Amino acid sequence: MNTTTIYKGFTLIDGTGSEPIKDSYMMVKDDKIIKIGKTSNLTNNSNYKTVDLSGKFVMPGLINSHVHITMEPVGNPFAVLSNESDAMTSLRGAANLKKTLNSGTTFFRDLGGPDGIDIDLRNAVNKKIIEGPEFLASGKVICMTGGHGWMSGREADGPVETRKAAREQLKAGADVIKVMATGGVMTEGVEPGSPQFTTEEMTTAIEEAHKAGKKTATHAQGTTGIKNAINAGIDSIEHGFYLDDEIFHMMKEKGVFLVATLVAPYFIVKNGKDGGIPEYAVKKATNTMEAHKESFKKAYKAGVKIAMGTDSGTPYNFHGSAPHEVKLMIEYGMKPMDALVASTKGSAECLGIDSNYGTIEKDKFADFLVLDKNPIENIETLFNIDSIYKLGKKV
Repeated sequence: MNTTTIYKGFTLIDGTGSEPIKDSYMMVKDDKIIKIGKTSNLTNNSNYKTVDLSGKFVMPGLINSHVHITMEPVGNPFAVLSNESDAMTSLRGAANLKKTLNSGTTFFRDLGGPDGIDIDLRNAVNKKIIEGPEFLASGKVICMTGGHGWMSGREADGPVETRKAAREQLKAGADVIKVMATGGVMTEGVEPGSPQFTTEEMTTAIEEAHKAGKKTATHAQGTTGIKNAINAGIDSIEHGFYLDDEIFHMMKEKGVFLVATLVAPYFIVKNGKDGGIPEYAVKKATNTMEAHKESFKKAYKAGVKIAMGTDSGTPYNFHGSAPHEVKLMIEYGMKPMDALVASTKGSAECLGIDSNYGTIEKDKFADFLVLDKNPIENIETLFNIDSIYKLGKKV
């Protein structure tokens, strides 16, 4: 059976930031791209299945750097999680995977779930037991006793315990280690601006991840906690509510990514107490949202590396919300092409998967979106995708 397909006639937006190329073709064999060129140069293609995409635009699949696939985006996701069995959480996660893929996200990173369920879901996708985007899983978040995320995290205190906690997640099969540098919005009794883990506590966990060849990420919203995490050797700052010039310098010097998750507080503030979101969370999101927006704007202008992430699974932040994040990034001052690159190539670099994903190039996996309009000119087209391809197969 012939497994080679030629897609032709489209305008290519390859994810690298290069100008769109009209009248392009792409040859896909099994799950990989083997050739790219101009449709007018195509010869002897009668032996292959051909798909005419004239008038369409093709770009890489979206890569979401921050998801909680086991969380349900209702008013109080933790109330749901804490009152259901692991089996129900797994089934819910499988349904969320399908929603994510059907919204154009073809790869993502899960940054925290209960009892290793994210790792099992990842394995099930890789074994083709269930359908969904491929993803990296962090296992349990590592937090201080009573710190942000303690409800489903691994509580640890002191550098020895955090080292052990990281080793436990790696043993369980984690692809990435997540530590909690500050308080957060969704945990009662902690403040987003307040530091939690010390630099020393994070350093040992990060060392263990890096020894194993894994990336690290930190939930970090307040200035002091963010600096602590960067000094500890972190690879990405998640959220980054309160950033300053010193942080921008540190991030650029060490190549640290910012994953802003702009939609997370946006949806909390938009839906509020009337949506069943706890009052403390609404208050914290409302108090920090403007600083978050300004920090993102300044980070972009300062030239900090940016990857797209949504924090899907937080209140009303549904699975597949990546187009909303891209739209907000643009509304907050990012050039449309830069926002698309951050959502494809940038995220792939942040996740450490850029040798195989994130751009439409020869020898990379065939994860791509077919769009009716040019997303650089009209980002709304991401909300109504013509077709989605994952590993060379139409979803």
